[in-house]
Amino acid sequence: MPGPAPTVRPAPAPATTRPRRPAVRLLLPLGIVVAVAAQGVALRLTGVDLPPLVGMLSFGLAIVAAAFALAWAGEAAELDISGGLAVGLLAVVAILPEYAIDLYFAFSAGSDPSLAPYAAANMTGSNRLLLGFGWPFLLLVAFLALRALRARRSPDPDVRRRPFAIALPRENRTELGLLLIASALTLVIPLTGRIDVALGVVLVSLFVYYLVRVAHTETEEPELVGVARDLGALPTRARRATVVAIFAVAALVILALAEPFAHSLISGGRALGVDDFLLVQWLAPLASEAPEFVIAVLFVVRGRAAAGLGILLASKVNQWTALVGTLPLAHAIGGGGWALPLDGRQTEEFVLTATQTLLGVAMLLSLRFDWRWAVALFALFAATFVFPSTDARWIVSAGYALLAVVLFAVRGRGFARALAAPFRRSEPRP
Repeated sequence: MPGPAPTVRPAPAPATTRPRRPAVRLLLPLGIVVAVAAQGVALRLTGVDLPPLVGMLSFGLAIVAAAFALAWAGEAAELDISGGLAVGLLAVVAILPEYAIDLYFAFSAGSDPSLAPYAAANMTGSNRLLLGFGWPFLLLVAFLALRALRARRSPDPDVRRRPFAIALPRENRTELGLLLIASALTLVIPLTGRIDVALGVVLVSLFVYYLVRVAHTETEEPELVGVARDLGALPTRARRATVVAIFAVAALVILALAEPFAHSLISGGRALGVDDFLLVQWLAPLASEAPEFVIAVLFVVRGRAAAGLGILLASKVNQWTALVGTLPLAHAIGGGGWALPLDGRQTEEFVLTATQTLLGVAMLLSLRFDWRWAVALFALFAATFVFPSTDARWIVSAGYALLAVVLFAVRGRGFARALAAPFRRSEPRP
């Protein structure tokens, strides 16, 4: 008789790699940020007298690291903040380093008037960098992303191919309208040669109104990626506690390092033989704007070009209302009187920035940002570097203003809609 059939044991299932938990995946990026920020804080607390260039690098990297942590936390916070308020607050969070540096200069100018020019330098530089480089660069990324998305047969619905452009939703008319109003208010600054506290209060109030306005705007469920996605995947209580902790620690790091970084910029410029005004105007914004650009680019790469451009547009509203408005307030608190004075050079910079803002708004009145206007915006921005003379800068300002006036006239209907948008409950469909 044949014996019993041998027992056949099933082959073991192939081993599968168990995905790491979000908390584990957060260790590396947050660890790197903590390490980079910690070295800057340690240098600040020990009071080590660093060479200017070393100070620029150490404190600058620490601020950038803290800014990236803020950006991740700001994105994750969208899960707990409803409506368009999340976009507005994310834009605020992204430019917090810029606020800290600018407000330090303005506050210190109250007791040391020689620092007043640097507050205007950082403010005008960051504003022009955002429009002159940030917006065109985002369109270039959208073009490159379109080709990749088209290969995967999932094109970005916000991108138009002929002419190539990013189409914005009607809700963005609120930002355009507020920028128009803020630009009209700030026209008194180059005329008077100063930023008054009264104007600052009005601009800050306009910014608060903007946050209240967008808080009631419905938005899509946020789509998080990278570190922000891992933060968002944490249990609710753990996520909220982690986000709050990141906000608090990163903000403290930025506030603590704003002063030594600002002084390193000035000393570094003199050590290099570079105009310290220009160094503050362009190097500091490059560091403070980096996280903001990264967030916007990530949106574009993920096929959400309109959301990416919307973040930069919201940041422009923040800069042109809250940032400009808080400068004279900080100056007054620092003991500098009821107005932040501007000299001839700062007035020239402000006119250049204001006219660029008007052109940027005029370009978006049709709710499309196409490649032809992006090229024009970047060319005019670059012209001030190629031709740095005062006469050339006034010519570029005139070019901005002329193009803006022409577009306002051609797009009169869009102008009226944008101006009324901040005060309407809901925009009528076209």
